[in-house]
Amino acid sequence: MSTPAVSAVIRKRKANGGFIMSASHNPGGPEYDWGIKFNYSSGQPAPESITDKIYGNTLSISEIKMADIPDVDLSKLGVTNYGTFSVDVVDSVGDYLELMENVFDFSLIRSLLSRPDFRFIFDAMHAVTGAYAKPIFVDKLGANPDSITNGVPLEDFGHGHPDPNLTYAKDLVNIMFGENGPDVGAASDGDGDRNMILGRGFFVTPSDSVAIIAANAQEAIPYFKTGPKGLARSMPTSGALDRVAEKLNLPFYEVPTGWKFFGNLMDAGKLSICGEESFGTGSDHIREKDGIWAVLAWLSIIAFRNKDKKPGEKLISISDVVNAHWATYGRNFFSRYDYEECESEGANKMIEYLRDVVSKSKAGDKYGNYALQFADDFNYTDPVDGSVVSKQGIRFVFTDGSRIIFRLSGTGSAGATVRIYIEQFEPEVSKHNMDAQTALKPLIDLALSTSKLKEFTGREEPTVIT
Repeated sequence: MSTPAVSAVIRKRKANGGFIMSASHNPGGPEYDWGIKFNYSSGQPAPESITDKIYGNTLSISEIKMADIPDVDLSKLGVTNYGTFSVDVVDSVGDYLELMENVFDFSLIRSLLSRPDFRFIFDAMHAVTGAYAKPIFVDKLGANPDSITNGVPLEDFGHGHPDPNLTYAKDLVNIMFGENGPDVGAASDGDGDRNMILGRGFFVTPSDSVAIIAANAQEAIPYFKTGPKGLARSMPTSGALDRVAEKLNLPFYEVPTGWKFFGNLMDAGKLSICGEESFGTGSDHIREKDGIWAVLAWLSIIAFRNKDKKPGEKLISISDVVNAHWATYGRNFFSRYDYEECESEGANKMIEYLRDVVSKSKAGDKYGNYALQFADDFNYTDPVDGSVVSKQGIRFVFTDGSRIIFRLSGTGSAGATVRIYIEQFEPEVSKHNMDAQTALKPLIDLALSTSKLKEFTGREEPTVIT
């Protein structure tokens, strides 16, 4: 089962919770990563109020009791009872597929995928969405069976790194940027909660993706026919979504990295659509980010824009949709630079050094050609339960809307990952097709010099750029 499907099943069947055993988006299998996560009763990653209690209980365990229950045949659907204990073997796709049919207009998407002048490709990266791709995209929506690549889930992801980005989904990127590439390309990760969206020769950043979904949701996706309740993003994600919220006059929230922070807002009825720059996008249909949902959202937008196009007429493409969005809202140039497997000691010293810089900073300080609006170590007070989370990332925010953010991160098991996020807002349409790395270079250089990254970690070149 994918992580989003687990959330859907917990919610539909009113379970007390569920365990997710996964390598997430990291290399997996017997020799690599693997982890256990607990999702709570509304399907969201358990909040700290619950995980703290779980940890507290581990301090007082004095015995473990093992139930004497025979093995259950997991190949057969249905309930097996042992006294008062029952095991219900369910179809891993059924509940999730039913939910997707309630969220989206499948007939609208089918009208797009069945067009002879439209081509689609989905890379499951030999991960869990391989189990969902054929039933949803092929069987229900009429996509060509050949449109699914790497569609057989393997326990070690075929020795791959199932992280859908420009670095690790290179085969898909090469197809989409090759001669006469498909119209829409997409990928999902190890446990199915992340996504990457590509047009022909065009990459949609996750920050732009959530903003464009939000801007088009009411007209293209039936679930949002009365409009979104509110929008939210993680702090490092670009401000593209902020501009949509402002234009649509919707409540907007900036939260720490971690999907559980969105869950509280959703449960309180304050939030409909949200996203993270780390290729996670979702809505309040469940309480997890959702890779297949994001792909269906984009297919819905493209299908809606082309619903009146006759065979032979030029279709509105992903790049057309994105460029039109930028023309309306401006473009937030954005990139993340990952320096993986740094020595933890050096990485931590760099963050402490930056905290010292922040403590001495003041509005108006000059950083090259940029004037500082404020610098801080991001703290968050949850508007629902009042809980406070501190030290969530070092921020340098400049008067022109540009931002540099530093965080230590990683769900992997080796060393520390230093992440540097760079953003620059560009309102001028004539500059929107500028290469992102060129546009961001002055801020990249400023980030490296301000942080003394090389001095603390010995690193100069990022492992991954997204």
